[in-house]
This record gives sequence, structure tokens and C-alpha cells, in this order.
Amino acid sequence: MQASGSWKALLLRTGISLAELLRAAGPTFLKHRAVLLKLAEHIDVRSPFFVQLRRAQTRVLMLDYDGTLAPFTPDRTRAYPYREIPATVSKIMRCNTRVVLISGRPATELLFLSSIHPHPEIWGSHGAERLYSDGSYEVESPEPRQRTGLQKADDALQSAGLAARMENKPGAIAVHWRGLAQDERTRIEQKLRHLAGPIIEQYELQLLPFDGGLEIRGIARNKGDAVNAILAEAGKGVAAAYLGDDQTDENAFRAIKGHGLAVLVRTEPRPTMADVWLHPPDELIHFLREWLAACGEEK
Repeated sequence: MQASGSWKALLLRTGISLAELLRAAGPTFLKHRAVLLKLAEHIDVRSPFFVQLRRAQTRVLMLDYDGTLAPFTPDRTRAYPYREIPATVSKIMRCNTRVVLISGRPATELLFLSSIHPHPEIWGSHGAERLYSDGSYEVESPEPRQRTGLQKADDALQSAGLAARMENKPGAIAVHWRGLAQDERTRIEQKLRHLAGPIIEQYELQLLPFDGGLEIRGIARNKGDAVNAILAEAGKGVAAAYLGDDQTDENAFRAIKGHGLAVLVRTEPRPTMADVWLHPPDELIHFLREWLAACGEEK
């Protein structure tokens, strides 16, 4: 699957469709055939998008962080971006593009991890926080009932010895198990569901999966809400794209449908609402350079 980038480049040069190639390839590609055929339907959407981008007066680039701009790492405090990302994104910010990071992390964490200077606008905690590029900050707090439930869930999970795996953020508690063996992940998930399940039901919280854990939320916000708000602010005629990798990004892909380009950034494809699949880091960097070129900057 890692050869996908070279296949796509070859097919775009020769005019052979990926669907035709897969049908001729036989059982070798049978395992991924359905997903790749779906991607084949969308492989040409990039060209008209970049034509639109070149002509647009308003441009918005929305980016997830973990798994998209930065590779996953067991130590989430050291999730630094791919080497070329900070400088490339900074250049895009200088070429008439509103860049927005949209992440499940608390917004302030990305100030230090992303190494993008000056820092772009950041929507953290799945859109519950908004840190503007000028440093001003807004946060949505859960209702008192949900706050009580989150505190009870926090107490229960800490008492069960999960403190080292917990991350508290505005209106949510995330429990991480990235980097652990499968049996340990299963043990943590079962313990979380057993302890927090009744609290979640009683206090009308949400339990949602992400790539590498589960999150208890007291605010019914998701990345799609952030995308909708950003697009509404941008107005008509905007050329917009959202890049993300995991299931929490599917809400954003749905929100941008019909309004811009949805891009899955992932080492392996999966069923998705995205229009385009990029294999990081090379295809991701190439996409960002294409954005720069469309803005009139050198590749």
C-alpha cells in the first residue's frame, strides 16, 4: 500500500484509471480492492480543486494535527510534526490563506507542539475551544449537570489506577492506550466502560472513540461543528479543504462536502467520506506545496 503515491502519479500521467488497473490486477489486490475502487472514483477531484484555489479570493485550509501533521507516537507529549510541516504551513499562512488547526487536543498544547510560527488559529477539544491567531481565547463550558458527571468519572477512573492514561481537557476526559499491547488496551477499555458507563448514562455524557483511546465528553461538539462555523465565517466563493486521519475527522469530512475538499491523510486507506487519500508524509507535503503553487508561491 505504500506504493500508492507512485501508482497515482503514474496513472495521472498515462490517463489509465485506477479502477481499470485494479480490475486487471486480479486477486493480488483483492483485500483492498473495494476501498481502492472507491478512491478511484475521486482521484481526479484534486485538479479542479486547485483550479478553483488559484482563482479564489478567499482560501481556508483546515488541518487536524495528530496522525495528520504529526505521526502518532506512544508519548503524546512528543508528537512533533513531520520535518517540513512547520515551515510549509507558515508559508501558506502568508499567501492569502486562513489556516486553522482543528484538534481533539487542548488548544494550548498545539502552540508548543506544532512549531508553526506565528501560530495559526486553533480550535481545540473538538471545537469547544477557540484560540485566535492574535492570542484571544474562547471556551465553551459544559452544563452544571455534565460538569458533575465529568468530575465523578474523573474520580472513578483515578481511583481505578488510570491516572497515567488520563487527559483532562475542557469539557472532556480522554483515556489513551496508544503504544500498549492489545491485551492491555482491552483491559483498560473494559475497566473504563465498567466504571464510567453508569455515570455517562446518568449524567447524559458521551463516550466516543478516537485513534488510540476513548473520550468522555460533556459537550456535544465535534470537528464538523468547527468546520461549519469556519465556512460560515468565510462566506461564499471560498476555496476550502480539510485534512484529517481518524474517525473523529469524519464529522469534518461530512461538513465540508459540497463546500470544499475532504482529504484523508493516513498510511493505509479505510472507508471514509473523504474525496482524496494522501499517504504521509511525502504526499501530504506535495499537497501543501501544490497549495503554495496555486497561491502563486514557488513549489
